[in-house]
Amino acid sequence: MPPGSVVEEARLREELEIGRTPIREALQRLALENLVKSIPHRGTFVTDVNITDLARITEVRVVLEAHAARLAAERIAPADRAGIQDELMRLDQRIHRQIYRAARNSFLENTLERYMNLSLRLWYLVVDQEVRLREAVAEHVELLKAVLAGDASRAEDSMRRHVTGFEREIRRVLVER
Repeated sequence: MPPGSVVEEARLREELEIGRTPIREALQRLALENLVKSIPHRGTFVTDVNITDLARITEVRVVLEAHAARLAAERIAPADRAGIQDELMRLDQRIHRQIYRAARNSFLENTLERYMNLSLRLWYLVVDQEVRLREAVAEHVELLKAVLAGDASRAEDSMRRHVTGFEREIRRVLVER
């Protein structure tokens, strides 16, 4: 809902097919999170978004998230590391598959799906290794910027570097075994 808009409890009850109590509890929770503001005898409104709030939120986030990152780096368990790598791989797959769909060529999409599955098999063979996390993220950022900008040549070059870099890293890990 856009900032400043009225939250209509009756409409929410109807749309969500739930009673008054869960709606009111949800609105109280949203008010605690500063996402809505209830004004007695006037109603509930979606709160505004402003630069001052952005600055104050960032002041808190930059300190707390930096501290969390430090602690995570110091305390990361093998299961956490594997979880992060799995999330990166899921993101990688989603990005690739979205690009396949955006190419608007079902034959190409189906072919690439097969090759993605073969690549995933290779990835999972070496998942215990720390495989190019920073590079993969940077490559995806560059790739997506190029695609969104409509820069076909840069997008092609970015994907080429990403795929060959993946192959190079998997090859390195397999040779070291």
